[in-house]
Order: sequence, then structure tokens, then C-alpha cells
Amino acid sequence: MYKKILVINLMHIGDLLLVTPILRTLRTNFPASYIALLADKKLADLVQYNQNIDECLLIDKKGADDTVQNFVKFIKKLRTKRFDLVINLHRNERASALAAFSGAKKIVGYAKPGFSVMFTKVCPNLKAVEHQIQSHFDVLSKALGITNFDDGGLEMWIDSNSKSNADKIFRQNFEIDTKVVAFNIGASWLTKRWLDRYFARCADILIERGYGVAFLGGNMDKKIVAECVDKMEQQESPLLKIFTGTLTLAEVAGFLDNCVLMLTTDSGPMHIGVARNIPIVTMFGASPVPGFYPYDGKDILIKTPVSCHPCGKHICPKSGRKNLECMKKIPVEIVMRYVAEILSKYGQPAQEIPRIYGNYQCKVIELEEDET
Repeated sequence: MYKKILVINLMHIGDLLLVTPILRTLRTNFPASYIALLADKKLADLVQYNQNIDECLLIDKKGADDTVQNFVKFIKKLRTKRFDLVINLHRNERASALAAFSGAKKIVGYAKPGFSVMFTKVCPNLKAVEHQIQSHFDVLSKALGITNFDDGGLEMWIDSNSKSNADKIFRQNFEIDTKVVAFNIGASWLTKRWLDRYFARCADILIERGYGVAFLGGNMDKKIVAECVDKMEQQESPLLKIFTGTLTLAEVAGFLDNCVLMLTTDSGPMHIGVARNIPIVTMFGASPVPGFYPYDGKDILIKTPVSCHPCGKHICPKSGRKNLECMKKIPVEIVMRYVAEILSKYGQPAQEIPRIYGNYQCKVIELEEDET
């Protein structure tokens, strides 16, 4: 029915990975179609080897293409590809403009007012009330009439060199048979970050129990990781390794293949972990659980008990002892209880754990005030 299909998502790490079940579903429903994905150039590692697409188009949205002149040139280049169908899954001005002026015969998905008049079908993003993936599936259903949803969960393929590098780095830093827990303590919002002293205590407990601890994250996380490690009693332990800012996104994925658990905030790396099949324990404060919970039945999400959850605010408006109360009220003892539960149930490298198709509802722990 459609010879050439383009999916657009220019958002961040997690948002982009949440599009991968849609790519798989499109491939299942349109096996003969040419399917392309348009994404942010800096996130190419996440999707350029996706086996459900024929082409990955990349826009340097914060670099070379971040001028009106170059943006117009990019649109002109996009129009030469002559897509029949464009599905926009990023509701902002830039993505909406790319979809609207793509020249496609049919344009559907999320749109900003003004650009929406050029869409064949505009759909609401329902991430506040249902998982973002389900909202994307709603677009396919309402705009294209698709009823066969081939939901393989989050998927991320990496190149052989990145995988080889990640495996080598892991082997060089940890002894054979050491079970390693990956820590990701950064997040784009301050309100998504669990307290660094809490992470430090968890790291100490794990090291005392003989587990390796690997701190991941990007360059922007170096300072907070250093402050966290400084609060640890086991900071000189050979079981503690810091990789913050040293790995590419593809290498992070390959490294996680060797780890037995990921302790993380609600963040992009959390979704990389889901895509690489590693069991996860995560803490949600400001984030809405229905829209962005880790999309895997192995995982455990611990939800804050405070009444202001989910505020969706990047900076906590409360002051003094009430500041970041949502995260303060998720205790180390509770988190370690569920860390132990997952380690007991799985306790092997992520790459050795079987994937279960269709099992994507994580376990949500609803804390009560008296537990904190």
C-alpha cells in the first residue's frame, strides 16, 4: 500500500528507543515497503543498525542543521526522497515542520498547531494516561487502521566493533565470574535523580556482598558521580569502577550485556538497559509512571508515596527539608530489598537471560508513607 514510509522522532535517548516497537510493527504490516527513520544525529548509535528499517536519516539539530537556511536545505533534501507516508512521533515545531513540508501524500501523528493543517490525521499524545508506546500504537491504529501490533519491546542493535570494545573493557576491569551491577545516577531533570548518598550506600552494600559496581553515564554526569563516590565507604575497592563519560552509547549497550542488574533513575540509559534485556530497579519521583515505566516484565519500579507525584517539574519548587521530598522518601532499605529480589531471581549477565515476547509490564511498588 505504501512504497516509502518515514517515521520521525527527534527526541532524546529514551523517547527514540520507545519508537522501536512501532518500527517492528510497520515492518510486519508492510514487509515490502521501504521504511526510514529520521532521528537526531547524536543518537545514531541507538537506531542506525535497527533491523526493521532500510535507512536511518540523521539531522544535526543542535549543530549544522540548527539554522533556518540549513533546515530549509534539509527539508528540500527530504522532499527528494518522495515518501508516500510520514508518521510524526515527536510533537514539537521542528519535527512537525519536517513532517508537514515533507511532500508526503499522507502525513499522520502528533503535530503542533499551525503545522497540523497539513497533516492528514492528527493524533493526541496520550503519554500522561498510557505508556508512550501504546500512544504510538494508537497513531497506527487510528490513522492507518493497523490492528496487528508486533510488539517486540524495546530493541537496539549495535555494531560488532562496539560490542567487542565493550566486552574487552568489561573483562579488563572485572575478574571472571564477578557479577556486576551497573549504576546510572544521572537524569535530565533534577527531580528524577535519587539522592547521591542513597546511591552511595547501595554501592557500598553491593560491594560488601561481593558484587562489582560500575558507574555509567555521560560527560554531563561526571561531577555528580564523583560526588556520589566521595560519599562511599568502599570507594577504594577494586570492585568499584567508573566509566562515566568514557563509553559511546553503543558501548554502554554492549557493556550492559555483561552486567546482572541496572540500578537507575528514570532516564535515557534506563531505556537502553531495557532494550539490552538487563533487569532494572528504578525510582520514580516526578515522572509519570503510566507513560514511561521500564517496558519489561523483569523490571521493578519503586514509586514515591508523596502526594505531589507526578509533578512533571524539572526543578522541585519546595525548599528546605521538603526539597526533593519525592526522592528522599524512597529509602535505601526498600530499594535494596528489590535489588536482592531481582538478583536472586536472575543473577546472570543480561545477554544470557531469555527474552519473553509480550511480557512488558514491570512490577510497580506503591510505597506508603509509613514505609518511609
